[in-house]
Amino acid sequence: MPQTLAEKIIAKAARVDSVTPGEIVTCHVDLAMMHDSAGPRMAGEKLDELGVPVWDMEKLVVITDHYINKEADNFDDIQKHAQKWVADHDVIHFIKEEGICHVVLPEAGHVKPGMFIVGGDSHSVTGGAFGAFMVGVGATEMTGVLATGEIWARVPETVKIDVTGTLSAGVAAKDVILKLCGDHGIMGFNYQALEYGGEAVSAMSVQERMTLANMAAELGAKAGYCEPDQKTADALTEWGATDVDINTWRSDPDATFVKTVTIDGASLTPQVAAPSSPENAGPIGDHQGTKLNQAYLGACTGAKLDDLRMAAEVLKGHKIPSGFKFMVAPSSNAMGRQARDEGIMQIIEDAGGVILPTGCGGCIGLGAARLEENAVGISSTNRNFVGRAGPKSSKLYLASPYTVAASALKGEIADPREFL
Repeated sequence: MPQTLAEKIIAKAARVDSVTPGEIVTCHVDLAMMHDSAGPRMAGEKLDELGVPVWDMEKLVVITDHYINKEADNFDDIQKHAQKWVADHDVIHFIKEEGICHVVLPEAGHVKPGMFIVGGDSHSVTGGAFGAFMVGVGATEMTGVLATGEIWARVPETVKIDVTGTLSAGVAAKDVILKLCGDHGIMGFNYQALEYGGEAVSAMSVQERMTLANMAAELGAKAGYCEPDQKTADALTEWGATDVDINTWRSDPDATFVKTVTIDGASLTPQVAAPSSPENAGPIGDHQGTKLNQAYLGACTGAKLDDLRMAAEVLKGHKIPSGFKFMVAPSSNAMGRQARDEGIMQIIEDAGGVILPTGCGGCIGLGAARLEENAVGISSTNRNFVGRAGPKSSKLYLASPYTVAASALKGEIADPREFL
């Protein structure tokens, strides 16, 4: 029976030959990831109340990334709790404050094509960039996984997202996903799996594909993924993964997709999502010239090494206006170090930007990048709901790293193509 990649992975996890959309199956989890927000202090505590051990410690990864950098009074307590739980349970794979979970999990060699993975965060879908089926779950579901290694799932329909042509200079994966958000809304693909493909996606780096997979969550999708290729194998091998299979884990040529959505990549322009939802996205011309107080490059979506490179390409040789705030928090320490080695951080600093520690802070309204009362900002993050990045009186626009950097240079929403 012809299967999409999503269906193949679910069938493997359910230990059956094939599955069909709508079918409910019990899946055996290949890997579980949880972070300091809803991990040890929620799912971990519930597991302890049950009095049962973790089903397979080799298949659990705990990462601290949300409540770090001492950005609030209770952060130390949360970190101490997480570290105590990790020590008490002899957790093998513990990644402490090395970056945002969705980035450092593959960086640590834990993600491979064909894996069925659950993560304790809605943006866990990022793992789909590597040809895995990775979904976000809540603390209750994670408790069940920790205890049994299993989770039930309804097999989703699969939608093919075909991005044709070649993206223009100053246009990135973030513009593709914002275009989808604007056209279809934040529930446009409710509980469906999105398979990103086409000429433009094939040309993207793995890190750019991570942006597409990550923001499947902003489309209401169950998962978002790209078929693995040699770029996938090269990236994962460099990060320490072994036995990376890029041939088995592909959709069959005659697999059934519920529909195909086509985006003309060649004609796509920079996109901006207005407050206060990603679905308020449209061409940059709709918002060009909007005055800003702050620009932020950060989060799992928008401060990976390739994102930092985009920003540097725009910023090089230019200066940010006096008094304007431009802050950059790399998605991981490793990517931050490489950006420093490449001279990217120096370009950002020379332009007037401020480098912040890695972490989730600015995306969730914590730390130095938190918007002030009535402030208007632009960010490379994935959500701009009311109160998400600061007080309810603040407003946040979403855009690509190119556009965020260009806007920082002008103190208003600006088209990056002016600087490229």
